[in-house]
Amino acid sequence: MIRLFNVYYPTRTIVLLMCEALIVGGSFLLATVLILGPDTYICLNYEYGTLKIVALTALTLLLSYYFDLYEPQRISERWEIYFRLLLVLGFLSFLLSAIIYFFPQIDIAHYVLLLGLMFLTLGLVIWRSAYEWIIGREIFRERVYVLGGGERAQSIVNMLRTRKDAGMEVIGFETVPEEKEERKEAFRSALQSFRGRAQGLDRVIVALEDRRGEVPLRELLKLRFDGVVIEEAGALLERLTGKLYLDGLRPSNFIYSEGFRVKPSQQIARRFVSTLAAATGLLLFLPFFPFVVLAVRFSSPGPIFFTQTRVGLGGRNFRVIKFRTMRTDAEVAGAKWASKDDPRATKVGRFMRKTRIDEIPQLWNVLKGDMGFVGPRPERPEFVPWLSENIPYFDLRHMIRPGLTGWAQVRYGYGSTLEEAREKLEYDLYYIKHMTLGLDLLIMFETVKTILRRRGAQ
Repeated sequence: MIRLFNVYYPTRTIVLLMCEALIVGGSFLLATVLILGPDTYICLNYEYGTLKIVALTALTLLLSYYFDLYEPQRISERWEIYFRLLLVLGFLSFLLSAIIYFFPQIDIAHYVLLLGLMFLTLGLVIWRSAYEWIIGREIFRERVYVLGGGERAQSIVNMLRTRKDAGMEVIGFETVPEEKEERKEAFRSALQSFRGRAQGLDRVIVALEDRRGEVPLRELLKLRFDGVVIEEAGALLERLTGKLYLDGLRPSNFIYSEGFRVKPSQQIARRFVSTLAAATGLLLFLPFFPFVVLAVRFSSPGPIFFTQTRVGLGGRNFRVIKFRTMRTDAEVAGAKWASKDDPRATKVGRFMRKTRIDEIPQLWNVLKGDMGFVGPRPERPEFVPWLSENIPYFDLRHMIRPGLTGWAQVRYGYGSTLEEAREKLEYDLYYIKHMTLGLDLLIMFETVKTILRRRGAQ
């Protein structure tokens, strides 16, 4: 896997994106050559043709990204890939038509875009079919043995069998005896059987529930010296899912880890970017402010803004401000998490929650320093003691400023149960471990996609 902005991406996905960039650029370049002939050089070098093709390529890849064509785990059926691909091409055609209509000078030449789109449609459909065939070949897959027989090992096997983009094929995993000595002997025999095979082993994933006295160290060392990669299950899960699983997480993972270091210089840079982003957001929203105020006013009786106590940096409380989306009697019976299609929300409020408009006033909290632009979402003090008691390491969320958006928001969404809060914490811990300015910028970029696709809101 390839690490970018402290996030791991499957090598296959990066190759897929780069090849599609070449196909997009090549399609419009070929169309330019066929239509303009000897004048192609003039068009590309003196009429900004090269820059226009690069911009077309970037726009196409951006649309593919927003339609989840580079996140195969979000696509359930193979036919859906081609359906989304056609959606991208249709949306691209519509955008180009609108842009050329209002800005004719942006066109490369007459009929170049039309012919380029025809080449692009054919090229992408053929490439996607070829890509699916290529990644299905054994030669392009790692042969993996999962060392373990419990629920943790089974979850890894299931994940690798569904995540084709990981490029791993499980060739060994079986139910092991209950007796400790018998389990160790079974593991030893299984590992020994892979040595000397024509088609050997590429990777061993250690997924033992209890390692004390069960790890066949001698056999693992021999395989390691034979060139086999030995990897702990938690590290693999962290790369594939972008979260730190609480199951099996120990204090030593925090003590000896390279992450979880909050550097003052890093925090100053993050604070500067957060302030700049918040100020820009408030200025851009200013023309729309009166319309939102009127919409909230006419949706139901009550104030325009809604303030609520949240827990911030170091466990200190602060008042967060939002546009009101619920009736004024929403919490007469006490504090309650929002739920899907919450009956307490007004019609306007439901729309504002889906589009995140209700959270725009929190940009003021970012300017004040109560929050950062990126970070774990601040929890209510009514729930924090209960969550801290039932979820290990929950208080680690308070070692940095809470955020308007965050890694858990773009990768998971809203949590309204204890189990969902636990999973959100796993994403928050990943963010705290790998926190950098580059990761913050990536989260801001993905937040736009989350808002446009209306994911994760209640």
